[in-house]
Amino acid sequence: MEKQTRRGPKPNMQMREKLIEAGLKEIHANGFAATGIQKIVDDIKVPKGSFYNYFDSKEAFGAAVSDRYSEQALARLVGFLADADKPPLRRLKAYFDDRVASFALRGHTQGCVLGNFSAETVDHSELIRQHVAAHFGRWSEVIAACLAEAQRDGTLTGELPAGTLADFILNSWEGAILRMRAERSGAPLETFKHMVFDVLLHGKAH
Repeated sequence: MEKQTRRGPKPNMQMREKLIEAGLKEIHANGFAATGIQKIVDDIKVPKGSFYNYFDSKEAFGAAVSDRYSEQALARLVGFLADADKPPLRRLKAYFDDRVASFALRGHTQGCVLGNFSAETVDHSELIRQHVAAHFGRWSEVIAACLAEAQRDGTLTGELPAGTLADFILNSWEGAILRMRAERSGAPLETFKHMVFDVLLHGKAH
């Protein structure tokens, strides 16, 4: 991938944030390959050359965008799962209900940025692959902690470890999002919720 030597004055962190936010918007809408650096710098009105004061390459920029997306998504997930007014499985269902509603508002397009990177980029960029894999791992750990809490309070029974359940739920969710985009329909997401919460988790989230 394109790489240039970083040059110019000491990077301005505020400008770096603007580049990442603009890149996240473009990559989410159009994909990594179709997103050009020129469009991003034009959006925030800086010279293209200044981009390389902040990122050594488009690949490094993509990794930073994946970090930002994961940071935002993880904060949303943790916010739902930290709601002590609900039992753990209801918190988890509330999170997925919120995500399903959000995708509906966007016309069942765009999907998950990490999933999009996985489908489009990770075979060609080891750096981005490592970042995406680490982010998925953290998401799974947070879900596993919620499931472990449900196991401790007795609302979730069975012999499967919380980590195994969490990995399966996250994998199924990402697959459902891909089907959602292909079909431009929320039906795959509703099937996901039914199979996870009514079958796998025995309807204990209602």
